[in-house]
Amino acid sequence: MIDLAMPIVFMLFIVVAEAVALRWGRGEPVNWHDIVFNLNSGHIILWLFRGLEVTCYGYVAARFSPGLLDALPAPLMWLFALLAWDFCFYWLHRLHHRFRLLWAVHVVHHQGEHFNLSLGVRNSWYSSLTSIPFFLLLALVGVPLSVFVAVSIFHYSIQLFNHNALTPKLGVLEKILVTPAHHRVHHVKDIAYSNKNFGGSFIFWDKLFGTFCPALPNTPFSYGVGGDSSSANPFWASNLPFLRYLRIAWRPRPGQPRSGRSALSVFSGTMLLFALVVGYVYQYGYGYEQISWPQMALLVLLALGAVALGGMTEGRPWASVVWLLNALLIPLLFIGYLNWPQSWWYMTMAALALHALCIALGWGRPTSTDPSEEPHG
Repeated sequence: MIDLAMPIVFMLFIVVAEAVALRWGRGEPVNWHDIVFNLNSGHIILWLFRGLEVTCYGYVAARFSPGLLDALPAPLMWLFALLAWDFCFYWLHRLHHRFRLLWAVHVVHHQGEHFNLSLGVRNSWYSSLTSIPFFLLLALVGVPLSVFVAVSIFHYSIQLFNHNALTPKLGVLEKILVTPAHHRVHHVKDIAYSNKNFGGSFIFWDKLFGTFCPALPNTPFSYGVGGDSSSANPFWASNLPFLRYLRIAWRPRPGQPRSGRSALSVFSGTMLLFALVVGYVYQYGYGYEQISWPQMALLVLLALGAVALGGMTEGRPWASVVWLLNALLIPLLFIGYLNWPQSWWYMTMAALALHALCIALGWGRPTSTDPSEEPHG
C-alpha cells in the first residue's frame, strides 16, 4: 500500500518544511504545539473512517450503479470525475457551514488560529463520516472506486496546498482555481468572510452560486472562530462541539498549561507516532478486507498515543503514563501477533520506548529557571 502511505510521508515533510521556513527563514513565530495538535487531530481515527467511506463507496458502486459512464472514453470519464467530485465537495463544505450538526464536525478545522499547512490536516475524527452521503452520488452514476480514490487524493492535495502561508497570489490561476489567497478569506474570524469561498479546487463554483469573496478584510483581522478555544486533546476537540450542539454544559476540567511538556518533546513524539501510522497504512491500506483484532488493537493504541500527546500539551498528569504504557504495549503487540517484516518499524518502536521513558523521567517539563515560564504582568 505504498501508494497510500507515501502521501502521508509527503504531507509530514512539507508541513515541517514550511514551519522551518516560517521560523528560521522569515523569522515568524511558529506555535509547534498547535502544529502537533493539527497533525494529531484526526490522523488515525480519521483514517479508520476514511476506510469506511471508501468501503461504502465501493459497495454502492458495485451493486447500485446503472453504469451511466461506461460508454464514455476514459479521458472524459476522468474529467467528469474530477469536476463532479469538486462540485460535491462544494456543497458538502457549504452545508457543513449551514447546519449546526454538520458544523459540530467542521468547526474543529476552523478553530485553528494559525494559517499554515498543518491547518490543512486539522480535522474532526468524524469528517470522513459526514462526507459519505455527498460522494455516494458519484458511485451511483458509475465513477469506479479506483478513480474516486485517485481523484480524492488529487483534490485533497490541492486543498492541503491552499492552506500554506508562503504562496502569494497566482495571477491568472486565481480566476480558475481555489488558491491560498482565496482560502485565507474563508478562515477569517468573521462570518461575512468564513461563509464565502467554499470551493475545494475550482473557484468557479463559488462564482456560480454567489459565495465568492475576492480579498481579505482591509481592517485588522484574525483567523479562527469565536467562543471557547479548542482542546489540545483530539478526543475532546472532536466531541465537545456535539456537547455544545446538545446544550450539555459539562466540560472537562482545564489542564495545567504551565505544566505542559515542551514543544520539542511533544513534537518528537508526534514524529515517532506518525512513523507507526505510516507503517499501519502501508500494511493495511484502508483495512477492511481482512480486518483482525491485532490490527484494531494497533489502531486503538495509535489513537491513544495522539490523545496522550494532547494531554502532555495541556499538562495532564495522566498523559505521560498513557504514553509510556502505549510505548510498551505496541512492541508486545508486534512481537506476539503482528508480522511486519521490515526492521524499520522495530527501530521506530525502540525509539518510541526510549522517548516515553525520557518523558516519564521528566524530560520536557518546564523548569523554574526558564524565563519563558515566568508569569507576565
